[in-house]
Amino acid sequence: MTHAPIALTELAEKGADVDVLRQMVQFMAQRLMELDVEGRCGAGYDEKSAARL
Repeated sequence: MTHAPIALTELAEKGADVDVLRQMVQFMAQRLMELDVEGRCGAGYDEKSAARL
């Protein structure tokens, strides 16, 4: 089994793939934050919730 930090380091050294990895992490982090906010507010982005009116 490969150690995760070593695999990530090797992937990061590939150059152009770094941009793809960066975009994937950015998308994933943004989506997780959106889901967290939706859960706390009870409504998604640009949605109205009956509980908040």
